[in-house]
Amino acid sequence: MREPVRPCDKKIAFRFLGQDIVKCLTVLPGLIWFRTKIVYENDTARKRIRGGALVIANHSGFFDPVYLQFGIWYRRHHFVCIKKFFEGKLWWLFKLFLCIPIDKNNMNVQSFKDIVAHLKAGELVTMFPEGKVNDGSGEMASFKSGMVLMALQSKRPIVPVYIHRRKNPLHRLVICIGEPIDPAALCGEKPNMKQINEAAELLKNKETTLARLK
Repeated sequence: MREPVRPCDKKIAFRFLGQDIVKCLTVLPGLIWFRTKIVYENDTARKRIRGGALVIANHSGFFDPVYLQFGIWYRRHHFVCIKKFFEGKLWWLFKLFLCIPIDKNNMNVQSFKDIVAHLKAGELVTMFPEGKVNDGSGEMASFKSGMVLMALQSKRPIVPVYIHRRKNPLHRLVICIGEPIDPAALCGEKPNMKQINEAAELLKNKETTLARLK
């Protein structure tokens, strides 16, 4: 496994160069088109995310990673995505944005360690714990419990985000951001599998609460 890059490392700017260029070119037209409205759960959630954190969000469409870039615009993201995206014609795009590939049907130790390393290095890792795009009914699928283990291992907070589905392209994009959650406060420092699964369910319920904010 490669050595994690620290936030102070000068190489970090070069690693994110492609992502920074794309964001600079698209931020103005994106803000005009999406007319993004960010709603915060409370004053704590309003504070900028500093250091390593695991951002989790509902998955209502394939443009969700783009929406999250506007929701948390001041940070660079490592998006977790399924491995097959790196095998298609747009593999270069996922590589450019430094996405982290995982096999959702067979999560290996290396992928887990890679995500934890990024979190420990003070970087932002963003993932969709449903593991798939939901059917649009408004009901979220069960959250994968692996996210809780990653946050516990890295000792970094989990930041829940809810993206309101845009039923019409002319509708305003609304993103609700919750306050950071200490994973150890959810299930303890050394939880068993039952406690981890219960923590994942609590995080899903938190997303449901955020969904009521507009």
